[in-house]
Amino acid sequence: MDLQSIKNRFGIIGNDPTLNYALQVAAQVANTDLSVLIMGESGVGKEIFSQIIHNLSSRKHNPFIAVNCGAIPEGTIDSELFGHEKGSFTSASDQRKGYFESVNGGTIFLDEIGEMPLGTQARLLRMLETGEFIRVGSSKVLKADVRVVAATNKDLLKLTQEGKFREDLYYRLNTVPIRVPALRERREDVYLLFRKFVIDFAERYKTTPIQLDDEARHTLMSYPWPGNVRELKNMAEQISVLSTDKLVTADRLNNFLPKAAQGSNMPMLAAPAESAPMKSFTASESAGTTEREILYKLFFDLKKDSNDIKQLLFELLQQQNSGGGMTSSMTKVNNAPMSGDGFSMPNYSSQNAGPIVTPEPNNYVNYPQNSGSPVILSGPDSLDHHEEVEESLSLIDKERELITKALQKHKGKRKDAAHELGISERTLYRKIKEYDIDE
Repeated sequence: MDLQSIKNRFGIIGNDPTLNYALQVAAQVANTDLSVLIMGESGVGKEIFSQIIHNLSSRKHNPFIAVNCGAIPEGTIDSELFGHEKGSFTSASDQRKGYFESVNGGTIFLDEIGEMPLGTQARLLRMLETGEFIRVGSSKVLKADVRVVAATNKDLLKLTQEGKFREDLYYRLNTVPIRVPALRERREDVYLLFRKFVIDFAERYKTTPIQLDDEARHTLMSYPWPGNVRELKNMAEQISVLSTDKLVTADRLNNFLPKAAQGSNMPMLAAPAESAPMKSFTASESAGTTEREILYKLFFDLKKDSNDIKQLLFELLQQQNSGGGMTSSMTKVNNAPMSGDGFSMPNYSSQNAGPIVTPEPNNYVNYPQNSGSPVILSGPDSLDHHEEVEESLSLIDKERELITKALQKHKGKRKDAAHELGISERTLYRKIKEYDIDE
């Protein structure tokens, strides 16, 4: 079957060379039983490729099932995939077949494979290598002939280096890799997809399809689409419903695009002026934002607030110093350089004409080098007994603090807290157990 026939059959729009190559690989590998790993950002249509592989294979008349590994709780995923025996755990009131046993002879699509727990990964590896599996609570070895197609939006090779994904399973799944390009990498296809979505919408609801003027079309193709095809489809349907004019201008189109992503970069990590610039995270990369990047942004915001407070105090001291009202009990500023704030705080004396007044060591404003805010010390013995409290820069502490705050904000609702944090609910559940967080 040629590429155009595949596109027509499965409703794929686009002529980008990287998309065509991915389709060609899927068609070539379909008639084999090799494991396939589909890689791509969220919303690019990875599941469509799994259906292409199944429907062009000799297994097309047998069952096909798609399983989202990130949506199944860690405690039940083994039972879901491999089944369980009656009484194997508290709620196991009857024997149950797992997905592998149910689709024997067919194809199983494991989406978000990077979210699979390590224990389940070991079971899956044995299934891939020998075709054997054991139900939860049983000692009997069963066999199943199932083809596995996996998909991920994460860097599995990096996860293997971090010990979060089995290296042997990675190479077993990655027999034939297929990379699905992001929508921003195939900009010429954006308008074609948009037209397809608005025409489908118009046919479904018997209305006239909307159109874009030249400037609006340029805006559409310039937007990075971090949500990829899924985001484009949602926006096309939204503008089809809410637009009063059938010819949409660029100004009108901008009303439907996220303001933060229109012609500007998303928040970035700033580097000191004398150091090499750090990588900025644009809107097009925000879909793949990790927990570590979220924490880095939090540290950056905290550091900026800290520097603002220091700068404000510095200006107040300057005003007092130049106002002529300085007495012998004036404030002395610690002249040790502050780490990372971009300036040092020397001792200041009155700038007015007349004798320089030497400050008495009664009241000091002390700047700990790693502190986020100044500590005011008073009294004659303050220099001998003060302590510098350093801010914790542990990612684990900050991650625990963020999770605790999110749970408190949403009154213990894990789903809402996970959405706020930008992680899956299963990952949040694992973090709560790992850090022993009291909900």
